[in-house]
Amino acid sequence: MPNLMPAPSGLLDTEPSLDAGVGADAAAPIAPDPYFLPTAFMPTRERPVRLRARPLRDGIRVPDHLHAWAQVAYTPRGVIQIAVADAAWIVPPSRAIWIPPNVVHSLQVNEPSYLRTLYVHPEVIPAGLDHCRVVEVSPLLRELIAAIDVPEDTLDAPREQLLGGLILDELRRASPLPLEVPLPRDKRLLTLCNAMLADPARAWTLDQWARYAGASPRTIGRLFRQELNMSFVQWRQQVVLAQAIPLASKGYPLARIARELGYRSQSAFSAMFKRTFGRTPSEFFATVPDTTSAGKGGRTDD
Repeated sequence: MPNLMPAPSGLLDTEPSLDAGVGADAAAPIAPDPYFLPTAFMPTRERPVRLRARPLRDGIRVPDHLHAWAQVAYTPRGVIQIAVADAAWIVPPSRAIWIPPNVVHSLQVNEPSYLRTLYVHPEVIPAGLDHCRVVEVSPLLRELIAAIDVPEDTLDAPREQLLGGLILDELRRASPLPLEVPLPRDKRLLTLCNAMLADPARAWTLDQWARYAGASPRTIGRLFRQELNMSFVQWRQQVVLAQAIPLASKGYPLARIARELGYRSQSAFSAMFKRTFGRTPSEFFATVPDTTSAGKGGRTDD
């Protein structure tokens, strides 16, 4: 799976409370396993939207797995990365990622986070939510998710169904964000892409990157269009946007973020960012404080 946020060495998670399939060496290649979920959190026809909430320490990595239900991963605080076979998303605070059923994916955490995960029964999934996507979490959606994050004995099934229906409607209406970093299957282009992910500030031209990959610039340009449906410049911009998220979440000033990502000035970086999101970096990362007591809910298994 692609990795946009390299985990600190020696911090691969082996705690069974996260995944029954997480072995002693989470970095070793394994076949994707069905996700083991305690019965208390499993969606059913009677209770089709269920929530599991827990704090996650930095360095946790849950390797490739899949499950028969859809998943919504939302962090009121912290940053997570979700990766599938040919793409990855870095999910900042106050955004959520939708993962359809039976999609093999992994999860990585590189800073202390509080994760609220919704599991959605396949029979109630709204039309159109058939691909992974990162979406804005509106104030209403945030409060609805928090309303489910309460002790199990205080939430009856009818109320949970009502809240779940509203949550799904908000997710259907939510605006997707262009945070996906697609990856190719061609080995030459994959070599180039992995090198750019490892060093996004390297200001090489397409000709230089093509020589590095052992192909002509024309071939590399054609592969970007054929496999990723975007140009070399557009893909590099996606990498920069994805890499900016964990830096901003750490509180780095914009001038430092721009410098570390290869921009000569903060204004140039901000202009590129605004063209993509319609907002400046300051506006995008100025998330509304979460007043829903993240970490104090009762639907945990810790």
